[in-house]
Amino acid sequence: MAELWCEMVVAIMGMIVLSFGRSGIAGKTSTFVRSEWPSLDIPPDNQAFAIPKGRNAPQQVHITQGDYDGKAVIISWVTTEEAGQIEVKYGTLENQYAFSAKGVVTTYTFYNYTSGYIHHCLVDGLEYDTKYYYKIGMDGSAREFWFHTPPKIDPDASYTFGIIGDLGQTYNSLSTLEHYIHSGGQTVLFVGDLSYADRYEYDDVGIRWDSWGRFIERSAAYQPWIWSAGNHEIEYMPNMGEVSPFKSYLHRFATPHVASNSTSPLWYAVRRASAHIIVLSSYSPFVKYTPQWRWLQEELRRVNRKKTPWLIILMHVPLYSSNLAHYMEGESMRAVYEDWFVHSKVDFIFAGHVHAYERSYRISNIYYNVSSGDCCPVPDTSAPVYMTVGDGGNQEGLAGRFWDPQPDYSAFREASYGHSTLEIRNRTHAFYHWNRNDNGKKVAIDSVVFHNQYWASNLQRRRLKKRNS
Repeated sequence: MAELWCEMVVAIMGMIVLSFGRSGIAGKTSTFVRSEWPSLDIPPDNQAFAIPKGRNAPQQVHITQGDYDGKAVIISWVTTEEAGQIEVKYGTLENQYAFSAKGVVTTYTFYNYTSGYIHHCLVDGLEYDTKYYYKIGMDGSAREFWFHTPPKIDPDASYTFGIIGDLGQTYNSLSTLEHYIHSGGQTVLFVGDLSYADRYEYDDVGIRWDSWGRFIERSAAYQPWIWSAGNHEIEYMPNMGEVSPFKSYLHRFATPHVASNSTSPLWYAVRRASAHIIVLSSYSPFVKYTPQWRWLQEELRRVNRKKTPWLIILMHVPLYSSNLAHYMEGESMRAVYEDWFVHSKVDFIFAGHVHAYERSYRISNIYYNVSSGDCCPVPDTSAPVYMTVGDGGNQEGLAGRFWDPQPDYSAFREASYGHSTLEIRNRTHAFYHWNRNDNGKKVAIDSVVFHNQYWASNLQRRRLKKRNS
């Protein structure tokens, strides 16, 4: 009876989605206008960028997943005067550190700026679903933090992800970050454009990377942020003699790319709880036979939906967006990968770049044909839902111009600052919320219950198998 009820719900939701596409009834365009704070960076001497007290104290502390399955973290931090202690002490009891791990140290220059000593330390062999305390630094300047490891890989493991993009370091960015901290999110999926330091020149580029590192520490030191790179991380500045793409980003933010057989830190995959998360690079070669193309082909084959039923993809440039800003910039990547995403029944694709929020229906354009004139997306129950979440709060401001009328594939759109949360409950359904920063308050505006692509499509098959067994 329970399975029959689930089938009925899935069927009804499928008919609703199809009816929107076939009848020409599009979704909603919000008329809300955000005007509380201007899009200006917080001054460098503001408390939001406070430097920790003590000689050579660790700062800019952040962690990310350190392996494929969630039993390791990479802990990163910066010291300014000397490398100092390169060791992380950690354990399951507060102020009692039974274990230690040694990291590596790197530095880089950008124009006349020289970075501090950037530490990356892999802490592995952790237990699932456990709180760990860790300590970095020396003597009176040492600092202590904690993090939770995820539950073991399991199709019914519940977990909450936050989704943030295009954050920057304005007062709107601070509002987004503080609202997210109180959202219950356990790991951030970050869809690119981090500090916006590239909007500065000369030594100020590096200085604004440092301020952003201290800015996000209030969250990133306590839970993993899964990184993806955007256009503001490229930092191609020949006028300053800087022509190596992603130089600052690659030195500062480690990723576990080797664990997923990737040849580049810019694209990789992790499994966490009941989710398989694939990170792609919109600004690296991705066409046929390139390293990223070959890697994604193999990674999609590795996905086991019986163990990790939720398949999520992160990238910076949206494949679908009805905003005039950056319109159609993701079309070339869509043409290369969309049929793979539909065939693999990807659940969600999160992107940033456009400084607004938009959610699509499940649609695809894999049958695009110039000769026949079939060039519009159509409802497709096997397709992902596309979310644009480039609304973190950076100094470039909001992208407030949408195409009118709203296209049939667009379910909801609004030019406001905010963040999203994806609450995975079990193998069959998840709750999704987009939360607007309304006058300094978190307000849930767009809320949807999603059924898992793999298990929803196999309900009938499993019921028949059970009857015949």
